[in-house]
Amino acid sequence: MFRLRGHHLLCLLGYRGMGYSREYVENMTQLHHTLRTAPETEVLLVAGADDLCEKFPEFQTCHCDDRNIHERDAAVLKRLNLQIGQKMRWEDMLQRIGNNILSKDIGTLCNTCSWRSYGVCEEGIKDIKAGKGLRIIG
Repeated sequence: MFRLRGHHLLCLLGYRGMGYSREYVENMTQLHHTLRTAPETEVLLVAGADDLCEKFPEFQTCHCDDRNIHERDAAVLKRLNLQIGQKMRWEDMLQRIGNNILSKDIGTLCNTCSWRSYGVCEEGIKDIKAGKGLRIIG
């Protein structure tokens, strides 16, 4: 089981192998690969730092506890009608995302995200809606 915060549910859809450090990328790639190849994996929704935040580089200013990040988490969970402490299989999470989030919603839900300009999260939402699942990270 992986512990994930609200907005990371969407980050995983747009993940393309980029990140804050080599260790962060390795961790996110492994987690992403597991969810892609074993979609029955359970996810526990948490408030604050999760299994991805754990590998945020110490040499950078950590944003994991910034107010806007918590607000982003809350907005995503509200849109998905999910609660902190809830457990769900990743494949069920993808179905819920596909049913409740449009690619254009990224502009609102993730308006303060520095990665948004790449457009990959919108692509990820479209992939989920098309039934493609997570992309292979090569």
